Amino acid sequence: MTSAISNLNLGMIGNGTVSALIDECAAMVWACFPTFDGDPAFCSLLQPKIADSGKFEVVLEGLSHGTQRYLDNSAVLSTQLVANDGSSIEVRDFAPRYKQFGRVFHPMSFVRSVHPLSGTPKIRIRMRPLSNYGERIPERRSGSNHVRYLLGETVLRVTTDAPLSMLLEEVPFLLDREIHFIIGEDEPVTEQPAQLAGQMMRSTLEYWHEWVRYLSIPAEWQDAVIRAAITLKLCQHEGTGAIVAAMTTSIPEAPHTVRNWDYRYCWLRDAAFVVRALNRLGATRSMEEYARYLFNLAASDTALTPVYGIHFERELLESEAKALTGYRGMGPVRVGNDAWRQVQHDVHGSVVLAVTQLFFDRRLARPGDAAAFHWLEPAGESAWLAHDQPDAGIWEFRGRESVHTYSSAMCWAT
Repeated sequence: MTSAISNLNLGMIGNGTVSALIDECAAMVWACFPTFDGDPAFCSLLQPKIADSGKFEVVLEGLSHGTQRYLDNSAVLSTQLVANDGSSIEVRDFAPRYKQFGRVFHPMSFVRSVHPLSGTPKIRIRMRPLSNYGERIPERRSGSNHVRYLLGETVLRVTTDAPLSMLLEEVPFLLDREIHFIIGEDEPVTEQPAQLAGQMMRSTLEYWHEWVRYLSIPAEWQDAVIRAAITLKLCQHEGTGAIVAAMTTSIPEAPHTVRNWDYRYCWLRDAAFVVRALNRLGATRSMEEYARYLFNLAASDTALTPVYGIHFERELLESEAKALTGYRGMGPVRVGNDAWRQVQHDVHGSVVLAVTQLFFDRRLARPGDAAAFHWLEPAGESAWLAHDQPDAGIWEFRGRESVHTYSSAMCWAT
């Protein structure tokens, strides 16, 4: 049995710099580098034309089934695979995120640890990244305990304590001990992979446990609320404060509709919903970081557009990635999003409502002040001028505009 992406039951890991999706067979099927909106080295979710590629698999020989769960109150994912003969393994995946030297450490890195659980499991490691949105197989160079993949502008280094020849040649071997893979930037790893992976795991678990501990959650549905809160938190870019609408591009809105859009950007409206949801749980730091993103936008762009890039890019030119056939073959796969060209008047209200709490919450380390209010004033003035004017609306109709009630109401809220 090989990994097949027949549904979207995928586990998500991340740390505010990178994110990855992993299926129930322990295949990493989507991960962009060096950040959320970058080139997907692992892109089998969208079926590359280069067959059986764009993924990082831990293949259990004779696989019967796999199950997934998150370690409690964390963004650490556990995938258990069971073979027909009863042998089983566990794959633990996470992106390191923890406090170090007074700051949050969130590198461009993933850690995979593979543990034997029962029987005599035989596994095969298949590391097959692609570059330039699935167009080519990257050049590969190996060292004593690592492999480097030249992805173009990014070099991906995989450091491991697994037999390197088994990784390079993809031959099956008996898993009689834990093995670890540290995937990240092209920097030497001076510690033993097992030691470093263990330290990063403990620190990452400690970070998430502390973050969850301070959430104000309801008495009911606690597990669902905690999981949703962690997922929303993972959508915020730590460096800029941007909140992306999704980690993926071109998952169809409905089968065979070609309504496949790239959502790896920051929609001001969607981000406001995320901020307000996390505020209600007491996770106000996300609002403070997002406010920093907005104030940076306001400093350079007085006429707000609906969507921006993670690093404040205004022009998100849209193109098609021809080397990817799409989820379950339902293309096209788009990179960029022409919604940046549209007029959507509700953005003014979205901006103001997202940061209103800055001016009233006395708990905040950086409350709103006169300078912050000054940055918001143009949004209010623009809303007054636009409240009865046509726009593309929240559904982003392409090629036509009209007066939309929601847009007018959000202008009024401003």
